Amino acid sequence: MESKDYLKDISEIKDLMNKSSRFISLSGLSGVLAGSYALIGAAVAYWLVMTYSNGVLILDGWVFDSCLLTLVLVALFSIATGIVLTTRKAKKHGAKIWDATSRRLVFNFLIPLIAGGFYILIILNQGKYGQTGGLMLIFYGLALVNASKYSIGDIRFLGYIQIILGLIGAWQPGFGFWLWVLGFGIMHIVYGTWMHFKYDKK
Repeated sequence: MESKDYLKDISEIKDLMNKSSRFISLSGLSGVLAGSYALIGAAVAYWLVMTYSNGVLILDGWVFDSCLLTLVLVALFSIATGIVLTTRKAKKHGAKIWDATSRRLVFNFLIPLIAGGFYILIILNQGKYGQTGGLMLIFYGLALVNASKYSIGDIRFLGYIQIILGLIGAWQPGFGFWLWVLGFGIMHIVYGTWMHFKYDKK
């Protein structure tokens, strides 16, 4: 009996240490919704380009500006949804939403993401936009992998997938848009659904 109690105590201590070093309140449902926003945004951008730009996206013009605005809106809606659902989940489990662990998570996530964002803006300014979709996937994947050590470790696998898709997009720029749809849209929905049933339903 004492042996069982001892093992139970060790298990509880290990669980507490894991919770204190990792932010585990991320919502799988936010991933599903982010993927849905990405698919809607991609559909809008595709319609704009095919209808008003003869299937060719030119940097100079209102179609490009509209596509860029759509991309920004997708990102903002995804971030807002993630914050709302993650906060709700944290409160439900009595966890803090903003502590040392969550700050480390955000910091490590933003480093590759911001660096990648500036790099993409630089090459867009140079008129080199063929590999933009691939670069977005690569830097986003690196951000996920970098942040995974401060959160649910499984998100690193989504990061690996995004990096692979991004490299394929860099190798075959003509498929960049569809790889972006696959990475930011479909993979978010698939992975978010899996995370929801694995963690959120417990």
